[in-house]
Amino acid sequence: MVNFELDKLKHTTSGNFFLMAGPCAIEGEEIAMRIAEKIVTLTDQLEIPFIFKGSYRKANRSKGDSFTGIGDEKALKILEKVGKTFGVPTVTDIHESAEAAMAAAYVDVLQIPAFLCRQTDLLIAAAKTGKVVNVKKGQFLSAGSMKFAVEKIYEAGNKRVVLTDRGNTFGYQDLIVDYRGLPEMQSFGVPVVMDVTHSLQQPNQSSGVTGGKPQLIETIAKAAIAVGADGLFIETHPDPAHAKSDGANMLHLDLLEQLLVKLIKIRKAVS
Repeated sequence: MVNFELDKLKHTTSGNFFLMAGPCAIEGEEIAMRIAEKIVTLTDQLEIPFIFKGSYRKANRSKGDSFTGIGDEKALKILEKVGKTFGVPTVTDIHESAEAAMAAAYVDVLQIPAFLCRQTDLLIAAAKTGKVVNVKKGQFLSAGSMKFAVEKIYEAGNKRVVLTDRGNTFGYQDLIVDYRGLPEMQSFGVPVVMDVTHSLQQPNQSSGVTGGKPQLIETIAKAAIAVGADGLFIETHPDPAHAKSDGANMLHLDLLEQLLVKLIKIRKAVS
């Protein structure tokens, strides 16, 4: 694992935003390493601080037969290998309090899924590991209400908190991003991330498989950087159509470089 300081994410020496990126789920070692190597190469060249993302298990699925993972320990060991091989921090989501200590043994950042952001025991368990805790804002919550999640983690003795916006529920099968929420959450004194790809999901489809609008990834990302987001969260895959989870809203890995180059230009223009 990599020991890194949270302040470096908010005040990067390059002046760039930081990036959380990787596949939705850990599908296997070979593809995880391939994705990580590609992103590390890009972010090193562009001086973008990078955290590799991969879910060791997907607990929130519409259908009972949807892919959930390759096995907890196997996936966590792959995340650990990515971190050690490329010298980058790693992040994965946890779903129950008992998972916090287990995941913390392998990764640097524990992520709280949006649907679970109000689960007090989960937040406290994550906080007590001493790891950075990235809390995704619930689709059903206002930005202002996320101060209570920050307070719970602080009160548990951990000041290493990141908040991530991933859109707001807009009817039954769509999400919309309210960019006013980014500066509001930044007022709590924590880095704020825009989850670009999940904010473009189209949940609750009749097929039981979540849809998405990946053609709008650049739009959402550009707006977030223009507003002043500290970081971006982007799920990416070399073959989204055949990804085992969330392929409908992921960015094709080959498109990441040109997107990041554009975003750096916007960051410089608004800084």
